[in-house]
Amino acid sequence: DRFWYPQRDKAGNGYAVIRFLPGVDEATTPWVRYWDHAFKGPTGQWYIEKSLTSIGQQDPIAELNSKMWNSGIESDKEIVRKRKRNLRYVANVLVINDPANPENNGQVKLYRFGKKIFDKIMDAMQPKFPDEKPIVPFDMWDGADFTLKIRMVEGYPNYDASTFKEPAALEGDETKLEEIYNKQFLLSEWTDPKNYKSYDDLKARLNLVLGESAPRTVKQEVELEKVVQPSEPATAESTALDDDDDTM
Repeated sequence: DRFWYPQRDKAGNGYAVIRFLPGVDEATTPWVRYWDHAFKGPTGQWYIEKSLTSIGQQDPIAELNSKMWNSGIESDKEIVRKRKRNLRYVANVLVINDPANPENNGQVKLYRFGKKIFDKIMDAMQPKFPDEKPIVPFDMWDGADFTLKIRMVEGYPNYDASTFKEPAALEGDETKLEEIYNKQFLLSEWTDPKNYKSYDDLKARLNLVLGESAPRTVKQEVELEKVVQPSEPATAESTALDDDDDTM
């Protein structure tokens, strides 16, 4: 329920007007950036996980993709393309006009978007032509509403027609604007390491999706050794080692 998604019609077209919000005081920027992976493995299961590279850590699928890409085999590169990481941005927005779902109008939501819209934000802040004045899209007074226009082009949603309107303050008095500000969501969810799965957990999930067995642990190797070696009478020393994982 926190997220707002622009609804598209049967032809794949969509339209809405939103206002990017400044974020709360704890954020260094009004948006966060992260990467994730979403693909189906040969087992038919899906791997849909945030990448640890988002927080500057090693990630198992990133390591595997790098190894396969550098193999020199074209089929490996094709697999990597299907398993590549996806760039995501998240920001707080005020929904100004959502014709498909008018109940969203006036609501503060999280909006997840890609590089195309982020580039439009950057172009508005740092225009490339002398006749364009820079604006700060996230400012509640000097910012601008964003008209989101989605069209299907060659089978993919296209955002090229989306534009910022002329800068103008949000409607409402100081009390109303403060209320909007206080409804914003924290963005630390995508920057705090505790909200990411560990390397080992991601590796285990990846092995499951790819149908590969996970490496055996030391304890499993010991158990296997017991099976393949002739049985011996248990001694006090061997019993202690079996019962005490720390000693092992």
